Amino acid sequence: MKTKLARAAWLLLGYTVLVILWGAYVRATGAGAGCGNYWPLCNGEILPRAPRLDTLVELIHRISSGLLGIFVAALVVSAFRVFPKGHGTRKAALWTAFFVVTEALLGAGLVRFEWVVANDSEARIYVMGFHLVNTFLLLAALTITAWFAEAEREVTLPKRQELWLPLGLVTLAVLVVGWTGAIAALGDTLVFTAGLRPEDSPVVARLVALRFYHPTMAIAVFVGIAIVVWRFASSATRSYGHALVGLFAFQLALGALNVYLQAPVWMQILHLLVSDGIWITLVLFCLTSLFSPTRTLQQLSDAETP
Repeated sequence: MKTKLARAAWLLLGYTVLVILWGAYVRATGAGAGCGNYWPLCNGEILPRAPRLDTLVELIHRISSGLLGIFVAALVVSAFRVFPKGHGTRKAALWTAFFVVTEALLGAGLVRFEWVVANDSEARIYVMGFHLVNTFLLLAALTITAWFAEAEREVTLPKRQELWLPLGLVTLAVLVVGWTGAIAALGDTLVFTAGLRPEDSPVVARLVALRFYHPTMAIAVFVGIAIVVWRFASSATRSYGHALVGLFAFQLALGALNVYLQAPVWMQILHLLVSDGIWITLVLFCLTSLFSPTRTLQQLSDAETP
């Protein structure tokens, strides 16, 4: 049963990435107002009749997000049925549920306050940044859930406590780069999709001016990650470390191409996909670096038996 749960958690992680990418497609194509400012209804209806294309795009995103919530609820119930009290899978599954709820609330806020399409308010900038960070935390929680379920590891203090600081700094740096990337993507949407010009919108002008900082920070973080992998990777983590450095290098090339092509929708989606891959790989690198098998699931169960 535990093997099936681990497999289900990995599959759910993949499904979550697809939901995230479709959400990015909604933003990049300007379909975020397809259901008006109604939530959870769509234009005041459960299933709108003869929907327009943008309505259909937004509706598919809402349905897929709703299914994600149902799947995560099932994951939490299954984790509590299969694993004993105190097991890391239970805790990670609860965090996954928490971030799914906050993700839904952020999405609802974007719709209800009409922070979509050509809206160039400052509030939208902050919400988009928080949305990206929350998405990354959701992916992290799901990855940890699947990893603990598969590895049957008990949450204990790591043996290599000297790794907490460098790994924590790298993780925080990637979150900050993701935040700036979300803001840069919003600028691309407002300029290339909504057609707003910097001279007509102070917010757009600010976003365009800030465009320089995202790639600069990304290059700095890439160097930091390469140093951490070179300095601290072990035989158990080297494959994740190499994948992390390779993905980040590929992402830098994609970022340059994205700017050159003026951020077409397909490139924005690919850029986000690689970002998700980098984040998931980083989480796996941290997990395998910090934790090692202590007691198996059977030993945990035996320990609880009087």
